[in-house]
Amino acid sequence: MKVTVVGAGNVGATCADVLAQKDIVNEIILLDIKEGVAEGKALDIWETAPINLYDSRTIGVTNDYSKTAGSDVVVITSGLPRKPGMSRDDLIATNAGIVKSVTGNVMQHSPDCVLIVVSNPLDVMTYCAYLTANVDSKRVFGMAGILDTARYRSFLAMELNLSPKDIQAVLMGGHGDTMVPLPRYTTVAGIPVTELISEEKLDAIVDRTKVGGGEIVKLLGTSAWYAPGAAAAQMVEAIVRDQHRIFPCCAWLQGEYGIDGIYLGTPVVLGKNGIERIIELKLNDDEMALLNDSAGHVREVMGVLDGMGVVA
Repeated sequence: MKVTVVGAGNVGATCADVLAQKDIVNEIILLDIKEGVAEGKALDIWETAPINLYDSRTIGVTNDYSKTAGSDVVVITSGLPRKPGMSRDDLIATNAGIVKSVTGNVMQHSPDCVLIVVSNPLDVMTYCAYLTANVDSKRVFGMAGILDTARYRSFLAMELNLSPKDIQAVLMGGHGDTMVPLPRYTTVAGIPVTELISEEKLDAIVDRTKVGGGEIVKLLGTSAWYAPGAAAAQMVEAIVRDQHRIFPCCAWLQGEYGIDGIYLGTPVVLGKNGIERIIELKLNDDEMALLNDSAGHVREVMGVLDGMGVVA
């Protein structure tokens, strides 16, 4: 099995490192446009193999997509962070151009691969990759829900002073302030979380989850990378090992939840073919209202991309 990670920044390199230590693929290609960066990080990762006892070989390349040929899964982390003075539209135009180029090159050399998009703005960049790849939407999806849910679960574990291993949760909607955590579907070792925590504290944790990425940016001056990289690697593992695991992912909805023609976070089953199926939960009126609101925000940003004509 062969996996390519495009973008050797913090998130991409972390994804490659976590994936290597899982020891589930033969080869990991780490690609970047900056000369020597991918090669250096890949070599550093490979040199941990004798220490951490794994065989997966990590190879770095500079902008040579021929080395990615035959990849089973490709993770796209490429893109620029939003800078001072840069509008949302500027960010969309810049990163859409990058994601379009990357996707086109990837599909040329690995036409049968599964694509996982991590680049931001996540929902619209996944849409951009889907339009460019021109393949079944089940093979093109985004990483957001696993990261957001991990933050939610970690905050709950801190508040309850319990192991995060026992906490399960579902989170839907767009990646951002309009995400939709679902306390009704949150459990601790099978116990509804609402029996273990007050409504006030739970609401505070939900609010913290919605701005979880921003909290780290304020602390570090840059965006997170350990959790996003690990989340992407977990998705790769589910596909490579055909695990049929249920994860919240940014998926193309075609009528599910009464929503059509949009990439939005929803529970899915991940296996060797990518998204094996989308799970449609029975949401109550309040939850459905929140999901529709989130979808409206995502659709607005998708409309911005459509209006730019970046992707034909």
